[in-house]
Amino acid sequence: MNNVTEFILLGLTQNTELQKLSFLVVFMAFVVTLAGNLLIVITVSTSRALRSPMYFFLSQLSLIDSCLSSSITPKMLADSLTVRKIISFRGCMTQVFTEHLFGAAEIILLSVMAYDRYVAICKPLHYTAIMSQQVCGLLVGVAWAGGFLHATVQILFIIWLPFCGPNVIDHFMCDLYPLLNLVCMDTHTLGLFVAANSGFICLLIFLLLVVSYVVILRSLRTYSLEGRHKALSTCVAHITVVVLFFVPCIFEYLRPVTMLPFDKAVAVFYTTITPMLNPLIYTLRNAEVKNAVKKLWMKS
Repeated sequence: MNNVTEFILLGLTQNTELQKLSFLVVFMAFVVTLAGNLLIVITVSTSRALRSPMYFFLSQLSLIDSCLSSSITPKMLADSLTVRKIISFRGCMTQVFTEHLFGAAEIILLSVMAYDRYVAICKPLHYTAIMSQQVCGLLVGVAWAGGFLHATVQILFIIWLPFCGPNVIDHFMCDLYPLLNLVCMDTHTLGLFVAANSGFICLLIFLLLVVSYVVILRSLRTYSLEGRHKALSTCVAHITVVVLFFVPCIFEYLRPVTMLPFDKAVAVFYTTITPMLNPLIYTLRNAEVKNAVKKLWMKS
């Protein structure tokens, strides 16, 4: 039974002055996010020097980051300028779907990028044969398909739950735990499903990535000093991005159904701040990307 046709979002804060401040901060972060990520997509697609699989995956990561931020931030910005923050039931379900579509796709893509670095560093003689253009395209397709499958499971899980009265969400967006707090039934078992389907998967993949990078770093002992420095530069950037994305994900979903005071800050971090930082992390630590951006800037 579902008597709810719309939800009321309480937003980041109910303090008027803080709402104005948060609008400015989030708006600037959103502009930087779109500009930085689209710059990487354009640079990789137009530069002949960035034709390797690593940069192809980087452009896909930037595309996903742009989509993830765009699925959440515009609504948050609009709501920070209004007193009554309303989202329809269908709009709420759409937001849940897109968030988990792009979030899961990014998790799979980060795993693909770790595999790419493993092959490049641990099996350099076979790298070209293993990471062919067809294989790279297939792996990106798997990332998008996996994200779609995960988001579909989440939406089929949440859309049939009974919302029979309360419709106030103490958050700036629709997500699983804030919605489960409004369901008219015991949510203990439902919380275990979310923890298993989202939190545990995040934790498992994160641990696998940590193990893979330990193997990669150990194999660097056989490299020359210059080769070791170049490989480390790429790996450190990727490890930083993995930590920035996975730690908030694990914190958000690997726990009982409850809302904590800093949930909103964590959600802002992985929907706005992390997508903004990713282009900076990869660009500042990669001479090839910086040179390609400079050439693109000079041409324009």
